[in-house]
Amino acid sequence: MKWVRCPCLLIVLALLAVSCVSAHEDAPSPGRYEFHQTEMGVPFRIVLYALSQNSAEGAAAAAFQRVKQLNDIMTDYDSDSELSRLSQTSGQHQAVAVSPDLWVVLARAQELAQRSQGAFDVTVGPYVNLWRFARSQGKPPDPARLAKARLAVGYAKMQLDAAQHTVKLLAPNMRLDLGGIAKGYAVDQAVKCLSRLGITSALVSGGGDMAVSGPPPGKEGWRIELPPLDASNAPLTRFVVLSQAGISTSGDLFQRLEINGVRYSHIIDPRTGVGLTDHSLVTVIAPDDFTADGLTKVMSVLDPKDALKFIAKTPDAAVRIVRKPGDKIEAYESQGFRKYYE
Repeated sequence: MKWVRCPCLLIVLALLAVSCVSAHEDAPSPGRYEFHQTEMGVPFRIVLYALSQNSAEGAAAAAFQRVKQLNDIMTDYDSDSELSRLSQTSGQHQAVAVSPDLWVVLARAQELAQRSQGAFDVTVGPYVNLWRFARSQGKPPDPARLAKARLAVGYAKMQLDAAQHTVKLLAPNMRLDLGGIAKGYAVDQAVKCLSRLGITSALVSGGGDMAVSGPPPGKEGWRIELPPLDASNAPLTRFVVLSQAGISTSGDLFQRLEINGVRYSHIIDPRTGVGLTDHSLVTVIAPDDFTADGLTKVMSVLDPKDALKFIAKTPDAAVRIVRKPGDKIEAYESQGFRKYYE
């Protein structure tokens, strides 16, 4: 049999090829959109890439609404929030069923408290209240009040039932404070909300917490600046490049109390009830911001050498610590942190 080339077929194939090229060239590329809103008492920022402004605005609104929903559950400033109502049952030996979101956060917090032997502890609320008042008065808490508050603090005083998802607060006057971990969970949930709506490249930040999904178009990751310690001769500003990760920074840059030359951080050592005085800035990178947020508090409270040992036993997590406990600046880094530098 002899094959004969058909001119018509060649023309059709040529047209199809041109059509495919044209369709590829005309395909819309996602644009960059940025949104700002105050949630959880701090500025929240969403940067995302979407095919239209309408889809970007709808996705951002849904993400902000998710953050607001979580704040309504976990804030300790509202006496009618789920967290506050749980605290109000303290000392009554009552097992209280909690919502799925609150359960996830409390279970993770308790796990971290046990692992760090109390360097992280969400029952620290009575201490936090005293230090909030101290900042407004410009003087440290009364030692007698700290001693009294200590009776209501301690992760062993909170019992969780994993089968029933119930929480029992054993001591009177307990007050839970999720300020050291809830924003990380909320930031992650906002990113997940965006992903469910088809936004695969996004950055969500709230205060010192941030999570990113896929990188911006044509990039390897999101370029993120590490804030420098506010001290002379501090290490220069550095940048990291992240994708599908969380990053959290904690320190006394904005919230602190200075008395007689001593600088007390808003981060309280749950084991002593006293604000940290080492003037530190701690950054943790982890697969999600829920993990990074809680770890920054542990890394801040522990001695730096103990912090490095702790992070070495935490899969896929890395830490950078810059502090000035006296006249000299100290800098520490886990080995895994360096791979994220620009």
